[in-house]
Amino acid sequence: MSASGKSEPKLIFRLQFDPEGRIGRGKIELLARIKETGSISAGGRAMDMSYRRAWLLVDEMNRLFREPVVESQRGGKQGGGAVLTPFGEALIAHYQAMEEKAQAALADEIGWVVANLAE
Repeated sequence: MSASGKSEPKLIFRLQFDPEGRIGRGKIELLARIKETGSISAGGRAMDMSYRRAWLLVDEMNRLFREPVVESQRGGKQGGGAVLTPFGEALIAHYQAMEEKAQAALADEIGWVVANLAE
């Protein structure tokens, strides 16, 4: 919250690839959760998301790029799991860098909009 008691606006950064692919904050967060937990289902649960929804998002990302972002391992003695590929880790880093640069580049304009909000 700012000094005036208003919450600061968030710049929502998303890359849209025609016709259907896109990468935004939610998918990047899912990748980070999968990295933390070693599991698509646990990563999805951490975001209040069903396993099916999480798996569909991972599958969409894996098909969107030349290289997979997540590799899953089927169950067995270790019970399966999932890991981010080096490309998946690089995708997180590059997305976060783009988001930070966009926020910095637009800070003055965002500040002007905030200053003109109704009380």
